[in-house]
Amino acid sequence: MTASTTRTAAAKTRTTKPSRIAALAAVAVAGSMLLTACGDQTNGGGGDSGSAKPSAAGNAAPLFDKLPKKFQDAGKIKVGTDAAYAPMEFEEGGKIVGIDPDIAAAMGKELGVTFEFTSGTFDGLISSLNTGRQDLVMSAMSDTKARQEGLDDTGKKVGKGVDFVDYFTSGVSLLVKKGNPEKITTLDDLCGKKVAVQRGTIYEDTFKKQAKTCDSGKKGKLTIEAFDTDAEAQTRVKSGGAVADLNDYPVAAHIAKTAGGGNDFEVAGGQLDAGPFGIAVAKGNPELRDAVKAALDAIIKNGEYAKVLEKWDVKNSAVTEATVNGGK
Repeated sequence: MTASTTRTAAAKTRTTKPSRIAALAAVAVAGSMLLTACGDQTNGGGGDSGSAKPSAAGNAAPLFDKLPKKFQDAGKIKVGTDAAYAPMEFEEGGKIVGIDPDIAAAMGKELGVTFEFTSGTFDGLISSLNTGRQDLVMSAMSDTKARQEGLDDTGKKVGKGVDFVDYFTSGVSLLVKKGNPEKITTLDDLCGKKVAVQRGTIYEDTFKKQAKTCDSGKKGKLTIEAFDTDAEAQTRVKSGGAVADLNDYPVAAHIAKTAGGGNDFEVAGGQLDAGPFGIAVAKGNPELRDAVKAALDAIIKNGEYAKVLEKWDVKNSAVTEATVNGGK
């Protein structure tokens, strides 16, 4: 995914279908705050994506035989997400919808199972894989070497790590208050100021790295306030308590276009580093990983993947093939 619509790991990102603008505007700031849970717990906002639950016997889906037997028997794959990140995943009408659920639904038809999404806080999603609460994580999650290897910000081993099947590419952009009163255009402009961000994301890591740059250059301390949801970070910027939030470009552009009727925020400066989003799979589950990869390749080949990206206006974030652990 290269893209002019990118996130750094891109799209916890996306742009929206015109008919959904009003609904997503409400989700972008206030509504999404209702969707979070504690730790790796999930809440009841989960919706099914994909076809009806099949029986294992006689399943005609082309890739059904690639799935481990437990998923064939269950007829579903449990997916953890943070459904507060329009347009990637958000709640509408009591269901989790968006780019990720639509891609999953298309893969589900190839595999002959339902992808069942439930929502939890972003920083608890990987642990939900390791505890067996979820089978996959699909939440606009950046594929990074640190996540692959289970490392924290300091390089210390804190978990088993996960494998990623990369399915989307994007860069990140700064989201500031409408009118950009602080004249923010680059990360260096944040030195001496306060920013807000969702906890446990690649964006928080970016701000932490910038804080070190500010300190080393004696440009003034960068203060970071981290929140459980991006909606809380947005609210902080809107109120003037912080000068900027950081998001995947498609998400930032969507928020700027819809929140407050387009009067609350704007995107400042250009996009920063682009990278892949990955579907996370536990290290001990290579058969499921390979089945997901095969399903993604299948929908890329048959055109269903392109249809999803066109629906959400994120065609520039497309990948041409599924890749395992392509993040750096």
